[in-house]
Amino acid sequence: MTKTDSDLEAAILQLAQARGPDKSICPSEAAKHVAAARGTDWHTLMQPARRAAVALAMEGRLVILRKGKPVDPADFRGVYRLTVPRQD
Repeated sequence: MTKTDSDLEAAILQLAQARGPDKSICPSEAAKHVAAARGTDWHTLMQPARRAAVALAMEGRLVILRKGKPVDPADFRGVYRLTVPRQD
């Protein structure tokens, strides 16, 4: 895992946990957070953010949503959002 991937994973988890299981974040929020800390363009971090989100979802630490419904992290397309798993 690269430093970028670990930074993005940390940002994703931090932002998603702060928002809570009833709300979601856009992956661009994590990309912007990491890019701001590095002084780089956030657009270049979108593919790494997707990889980080998929890795976290495969570990069960994150849920990937498409149109408000959970999707298979190994097989989804298009616009997506991220949230923490519910603990009910």
